Amino acid sequence: MRFLIILLLSAGLARAEGDKAGAFDYYVLSLSWSPTWCALEGDARRSPQCDRDHGWILHGLWPQYNRGWPSFCPTAERAPTRTMTAAMADIMGTPGLAWHQWRKHGSCSGLAASDYFALSRRAYEAVNRPAVFRQLDKPVKLPASVVEEAFLKANPTWEADMLTITCKEGRIQEARLCLSKDLTPVPCGRDVARDCQMEDALFNPLR
Repeated sequence: MRFLIILLLSAGLARAEGDKAGAFDYYVLSLSWSPTWCALEGDARRSPQCDRDHGWILHGLWPQYNRGWPSFCPTAERAPTRTMTAAMADIMGTPGLAWHQWRKHGSCSGLAASDYFALSRRAYEAVNRPAVFRQLDKPVKLPASVVEEAFLKANPTWEADMLTITCKEGRIQEARLCLSKDLTPVPCGRDVARDCQMEDALFNPLR
């Protein structure tokens, strides 16, 4: 019995990587609040992302199953060139993030790298990012639900079940929007719809 459990767990872990490219149900568009990432990781890495006045940057466009997600899929598509990844730095912070996102997530899209990045940019630019957060001049603590409400107000065609706000180490981390393959907002699956419940999440202003 113990051997069977180990075998099943091993099979589940193997399925987490190497799934078939293009075989997924919807996308998750992940927007990261750059000051949070810089405070938790970027400053220590001396990332050039933290030298710029980034707000909500594109963390990634992630193929998603209704339960779970693929990653690092085998693909016949060529890896992106340095020119391609550098061209994404204006909305992703660094070429390195663009490269990592292609390897882990873009490879599962079934698209060529150039098409994946073009689709990612289209998805990012279709979102009205609430201007109020760029007006902060000092750190504030607020309910994560306030961030969600601001996005829903700025994007009135969205429903609450299409968006989730995440926190990390007591801070507002990301806004994640669920999208169909043609980039229409859709309800999120249960494993994505896990809103941060904090009432006093730290929100750092732009630098």
